[in-house]
Amino acid sequence: MIKEVIVIGAGLAGSEAAYQLANRGIKVKLYEKKKIERHPAFKTDLFAELICSNSLRSNDIHNAVGLLKEEMRRLGSLIMETADATRVEAGSSLACDRIGFSEYITRKIKEHPNIEVIDAKVDTIDIDKPTIIASGPLCDGPLSKAIAELVDRDYLYFYDAISPIIEKDSIDFKSAYYKSRYDKGDADYINCPLTKEEFDDFYNTLINAPCIDVKEMDKEIYFEGCMPFEVMAKRGRETLLFGPMKPVGLEYEGKRPYAVVQLRQDNAVKSLYNIVGFQTHLTYGAQKEVLQKIPALRNARIVRYGVMHRNTYINAPRIINKHYQFIKYRNVFIVGQIAGVEGYVESAASGLYGALAMSQYLSGTDIIDLGSDTMIGAMANYISDPAIDRLVPMNANFGIFRTDVPYTKKNKREVFVKTALDNIERYKDAIDG
Repeated sequence: MIKEVIVIGAGLAGSEAAYQLANRGIKVKLYEKKKIERHPAFKTDLFAELICSNSLRSNDIHNAVGLLKEEMRRLGSLIMETADATRVEAGSSLACDRIGFSEYITRKIKEHPNIEVIDAKVDTIDIDKPTIIASGPLCDGPLSKAIAELVDRDYLYFYDAISPIIEKDSIDFKSAYYKSRYDKGDADYINCPLTKEEFDDFYNTLINAPCIDVKEMDKEIYFEGCMPFEVMAKRGRETLLFGPMKPVGLEYEGKRPYAVVQLRQDNAVKSLYNIVGFQTHLTYGAQKEVLQKIPALRNARIVRYGVMHRNTYINAPRIINKHYQFIKYRNVFIVGQIAGVEGYVESAASGLYGALAMSQYLSGTDIIDLGSDTMIGAMANYISDPAIDRLVPMNANFGIFRTDVPYTKKNKREVFVKTALDNIERYKDAIDG
């Protein structure tokens, strides 16, 4: 009997899930609605579109998200294969050519013989059919209502924001310089310094700038990692100086600027750069006015303005187990940000793990557990922990990592890395054996 799984959504989590299932001989019907109806946050019909930053964050294996990436690589992740293939310069971080990244994944998915891509909206969920929901945090309409019914309407949400992108040749390099913080890696970032007087002018303009009216925002709930910089500014001017405009480690010609705005390469040909940490929901006119207060950006041409959108996710501890499987509806799994993980890499990792769990479930075998002594397992255990009453999404971090292997403060990260990768290899042998 041919096994078949419905995957709803071709974002990072859905694309990864579909690819993992297909590689294990399982037929996949991948539903994606972008050609029929596209959310304003998306700009193309391609799969796995990077909406916010083009950075997948640190590539250092001793960093939690760096370790997560390595675990995924060892399990044959499509997302990591793509990220490595479309990498652009970003110091010690792993950043990708935004369009190249999505084109690579779209091609791999569409060329796979076990994947049928269906350009259509999904309005209902058949709990009798093996299904992976990967509809993403922008899920709305009838599908959102169908998921709400499955989770007894136990939805949560927060607001997320996107940084502006500018054309490189509109940057004034008489006032900018290349450097990575603390000279880690190559000098891949463009740095735009400000004096105290320039920062004060910038700050006063920012805190008085008008924002777009988001009508459904009855209360402001932000994910801390993507908080609008104007919201940070209103907490006090020092918030920016210790946050996205921190000058420490960015000295130039022996001097430290009072404040610095960093720009990160956004495409392979180095024609576009995004403004690091400048997620915003200012009006378009205000964005231009505020950015022009930065000397190097006085004539900057903005090709994509920052916007804000609402991210929806379930209260996972009450809904799913540690394999991203519904407790009540065993044929249904849910992965990605709508499941309660946060971040590109984390979403893809949940899609990978959820798909591997689904393949074992369809085989009638017990699902092999990845414990909290791997980053992939630690994330799954965190969001499904029944001791948590109300889930708060967060990125991969060593605070949720657990191991019985002895370690000291000095060798903690080395122990975590070795333990995690040893466990990943054992898990890989078990699921492939």
